Amino acid sequence: MMKKIRWGYIVIASLSVMLIISLSFSTWAAEEDKDKDKRPERGMVLAPEYTGVIVDKGEKVRMDLIVKNLGKRGEIVELEIASAPKGWEPVIKTYDFKVTGVYVDDGEEKNLTFLAEPEKDVGPGEYEFVVSAQTEDGAFKSTQKILVKVEEEKEGEEKEEEITITTAYPVLRGPSDTKFEFSLDVKNEVDEEKTFTLTAKAPQYWEVNFKPPYEDKYFSSLRIKEEESKSLNVVVQPFLYAEAGEYPIDILVDSGKAKAEAKLTVVLTGTYKLDMGTPTGLLSVAASKGKPANMSVFIKNTGSATNHNITFMSFKPENWKVEFEPEKIEVIEPGDMKQVEITITPAEEALVGDYSVAISAKGEKAEKDIEARVTVKASAAWGWIGIGIIVLVVLGLGGLFARLGRR
Repeated sequence: MMKKIRWGYIVIASLSVMLIISLSFSTWAAEEDKDKDKRPERGMVLAPEYTGVIVDKGEKVRMDLIVKNLGKRGEIVELEIASAPKGWEPVIKTYDFKVTGVYVDDGEEKNLTFLAEPEKDVGPGEYEFVVSAQTEDGAFKSTQKILVKVEEEKEGEEKEEEITITTAYPVLRGPSDTKFEFSLDVKNEVDEEKTFTLTAKAPQYWEVNFKPPYEDKYFSSLRIKEEESKSLNVVVQPFLYAEAGEYPIDILVDSGKAKAEAKLTVVLTGTYKLDMGTPTGLLSVAASKGKPANMSVFIKNTGSATNHNITFMSFKPENWKVEFEPEKIEVIEPGDMKQVEITITPAEEALVGDYSVAISAKGEKAEKDIEARVTVKASAAWGWIGIGIIVLVVLGLGGLFARLGRR
């Protein structure tokens, strides 16, 4: 009885310790989770890249405008130019359109562009812009000032021309036997029509051309009117044997006094190709029924990516046997070649004549098929039997003629 009571105390004590440890761990985990994310439920801030800049007379003001969501849920943020000095045309934009609102996911930020263009009669002085942002329900607001100081252009100093290049998709991905086509917008931000030369820096043996959208003609220069933009496509043809990886393509637009550069990237996944054949190019073999005949073929990786797990299959007449040695090739590197021995055994009941045997090599992403002609010949024994029959017939006829001659 005393032993049972002692064991009862031990069990209760053990359960109590485990419960205390579990509660302590839960409390610690909750505190840790709480410390991990100390963000408020909601919050938003608007910040210009620069709060104060100095420009020459007639020069535009362009900078990034950052909208950051500090809270734990996505927000739609409304944007506006709250106030602007006379003689200026400010706008919040991205690429080619104006922006009045933007969605920002929790903990993320969006970069927009603040652009202010002065009229011709705007002289030296200080000009203040006020940009504001608020959540869709108006619960959170953020207002920022941008101070622009305009200075008189120095005598003898030529004003720099400006070129803007934008692209929606600077990175394209695909195999090396594909043409990649990027779309660019080039904007002339000076007060006169200009001719821009187009050049590209690409890896060796790669081909890069410039063309209008939806047309097949190529050009190397582009004429754009003042304050206008034109679209063009950059067609990139990779080197056929380029290995998988990332390749930079640098596009340079030059107006003579100013240059702008766009950095594009092609990500090659590699091409998967297999070739199969015989060293002589002949795909025929002679065989006797019921007896094996051998044929040697090569398997070559003609792609730019490594091919794994190449297996073999055959499509043959009924009761025929086709064997491969080796039965499987684990890997073939680009440009490498392997030899495979094929043994073809016609059926015992096969008739004399020509037969077709299809052979297929299949890798992870490529396959190759060939068709071999198998000529089944008569057995040599039947040949000797035939000769024997002919000899007997000749002897028989000779004896017959001899008898008839005596008579």
